[in-house]
Amino acid sequence: MPSDTHISGLMLWEWRSQAQKSALAADVSPREVDWLLQALTGLDRLSLRLDSFKTQDVDLKVSFLELQQLWQRRLEDRVPVQYLVGLTAWRQFTLKVSPAVLIPRPETEELIDWAIAAARFDSALQTGHWADLGTGSGAIAIGLADALPHATIHAVDQSQEALAIAQHNAQNLGLSDRIQFYQGSWLKPLDFLKGKLAGLVSNPPYIPSQTVLELEPEVVNHEPHLALDGGADGLDCIRHLVETAPDYLRPDGVWMIEMMAGQADLVTDLLKQQKRYDRIITHQDLDGIERFTIAHLKSVS
Repeated sequence: MPSDTHISGLMLWEWRSQAQKSALAADVSPREVDWLLQALTGLDRLSLRLDSFKTQDVDLKVSFLELQQLWQRRLEDRVPVQYLVGLTAWRQFTLKVSPAVLIPRPETEELIDWAIAAARFDSALQTGHWADLGTGSGAIAIGLADALPHATIHAVDQSQEALAIAQHNAQNLGLSDRIQFYQGSWLKPLDFLKGKLAGLVSNPPYIPSQTVLELEPEVVNHEPHLALDGGADGLDCIRHLVETAPDYLRPDGVWMIEMMAGQADLVTDLLKQQKRYDRIITHQDLDGIERFTIAHLKSVS
């Protein structure tokens, strides 16, 4: 059994077949085997799907033994495959991730689409200041910078470790000159932008504290609880953003957040009680879950 980084495609194919079987037995998606191989080889999705790599030698970024050990960690320790390779795909980007940041989910990609839709006929949103609060890996800030090339993006996180990863991702994607990063709690580092934000976007912690402890082991044992735990009812952070955002948004500025299933009516009520928002709309994600609430700060009459 080779331990170096150059092996035959047939040997890799045999390992892949066994790994996929072990995935099914462990209630893990067998597709994760290919995600691991794409990250650790030069193979693409098509060659893996067609098994065309069987007849060629394959170079690994780690030794074959390390590949096997990584897969065992996925099955036995339930470490997310994204953390094993330190990368994840999100929109059209490849982002660095670590246990210091939440793994960006596919549904969060839709927040960028809603930001694009909001800005389509509003020049102030196209060219103004946007804040990504709780940026984590920097995914939302990067998505905004890419989608709104004439806007200025401000990314905030409480974790210095998370900010380092976000800054790395922005630099790696050539967007570091478009995004400014700040360490601190929510809007506090942006006091100099009070009354000037065109848009505020956040995927805040929104899971009730007790529910966090009941999540699958991949999440509860490996992802940062700081990015998950939204307090007793899951709404602590959202409640704070509802209350503080009006001091920072410009008139007609847009407020956008992601939330969990079942929170839409509560979030709408919080916004209405504040009496400073209008055009409050909730949108479903691609799975039909009420996932995003968008509101605008009332114009000065």
